[in-house]
Amino acid sequence: MISETLKKPDIQLRKGQKITGKWHHKSYQIVRELGRGAIGTVYLCVCEQKQVALKVSKQSTSITSEVNVLKTFQKVQGDNLGPALIDVDDYQASNGYMYAFYVMEYISGERLESFIRRNGDEWIVSLLIGFTKDLHLLHQQGYVFGDLKLDNLIVSRNPIRLRWVDVGGTTLQGRSIKEYTEFYDRAYWKMGERKADPGYDLFALVMVVLRIYYPNGFNRGNNPKRTLMQKINQAVQPAPFRKLLQGIILGHVKEAIEVKQYLLTYYYQQRDKKRSSYRTLNNSDEESYYPLLEMLSVLSVSGAVYLYVTIFLS
Repeated sequence: MISETLKKPDIQLRKGQKITGKWHHKSYQIVRELGRGAIGTVYLCVCEQKQVALKVSKQSTSITSEVNVLKTFQKVQGDNLGPALIDVDDYQASNGYMYAFYVMEYISGERLESFIRRNGDEWIVSLLIGFTKDLHLLHQQGYVFGDLKLDNLIVSRNPIRLRWVDVGGTTLQGRSIKEYTEFYDRAYWKMGERKADPGYDLFALVMVVLRIYYPNGFNRGNNPKRTLMQKINQAVQPAPFRKLLQGIILGHVKEAIEVKQYLLTYYYQQRDKKRSSYRTLNNSDEESYYPLLEMLSVLSVSGAVYLYVTIFLS
């Protein structure tokens, strides 16, 4: 017997097309496609002169599951673990079939890899401090993000913060991962099970960092563990950060809060070194070192808002 979901064709929405919810009667005008996955497609839309993100799917049970995840996130007071949920409804298409959709906050920003290319590698640690805090809160709620990859991350602008934008792979801890991408998958690299636990997300986070350094990825080879160690050694320069990434890959670091605390310690050490260098330069020939002092000042200002949010409010 063929299920109704299998018989139902995928839906394609056009730019400028308006869809109206069957139950709440809100209308959304399609601006462009933001992303397409196994469960459904996400579109940038406009509703009442406000930009929102709309995800539509022929799999109503999957949509319901994702909506429940977003609702759980909203119960975490004071923290935006994911996009805010705005609306949930059904849409009857011109082909006569009914499609489930939900509407969420549209997070405007920039892809992580392009942000790092534009602003420098030093931002990786700063962004991960706030992100691992969010991961820890997610894990405390009993979930694992699952399909953690560059495509599901964005650096928001106000404030600057690394956030996830698709909860389709989010899985209850203890269950099998329901969505994954091979390059980021612990089991693909033969470094653990494809099972929802905090370590699965941390492994994927290391692969996110490596994908920044290796935009085209790399093959796992005959010895995946050795391949990963070599790639980390070749690409990651600060020894403490390199040691952390290797510890995660090997399973020595198992909790997001450990990663956050390690990164905070590393950040404070780097900050103290810069202050020490600044004092040394300030006692030297100030005019000859002016460009360097100016650069240090600019770096401090550029990170002020972000570090206030991720460190002092952590």
